[in-house]
Amino acid sequence: MGIKQKLGLGAASAVLGLSLIGGGTYAYFSDTAEATATFAAGTLDLSADPTTIIDVKNIKPGDKMLRSFNLVNGGTLDIASISLKTSYQVHDSKGNNVEDFGKHIRVNFLVNADKADGVIYSTTLDALKGMTPDVIEGNVLSGWLAERGGKLEAGTGDKLYVEYEFVESGEDQNQFQGDSLELKWTFEGKQGKGVRR
Repeated sequence: MGIKQKLGLGAASAVLGLSLIGGGTYAYFSDTAEATATFAAGTLDLSADPTTIIDVKNIKPGDKMLRSFNLVNGGTLDIASISLKTSYQVHDSKGNNVEDFGKHIRVNFLVNADKADGVIYSTTLDALKGMTPDVIEGNVLSGWLAERGGKLEAGTGDKLYVEYEFVESGEDQNQFQGDSLELKWTFEGKQGKGVRR
């Protein structure tokens, strides 16, 4: 066998080997499929309108002040519960107070005109300051959600009415002359339980 024949036979063997390797690689069927998922969280967006419920000056014992405001759910999720936290700061103009001015300012009623029939709560700011929704269960805000599915639906609002009173105690209240009280109510909306989707 000559050199040309040996080279030709070697080249033919190499081509045959490569064709067997290549043919073995693609000797089966295949297919692919893809799946994707998207998760977008909803939002809770509770706001009060107006943000200043009351700004009144020159009050005296016996005065009553009726105001209204709206709680609005601007989010994409329903709000299942709303809790209330009360805080305030008294500015004693003469430094002569022996009592808390908040004991003499009473919330005569807090009513949700859109949800509840009747008064949600009636007490002094001093007493309300020390309460939380867990402690006063069944009184402060649970009544708001008693009707219409028990929630503040996304994109809706509720109108609330509140009456404040500077309680006339029948005793000397001169210590409060010139004093002021800054009230802050914080409403916290919470989602309901998760559901199977």
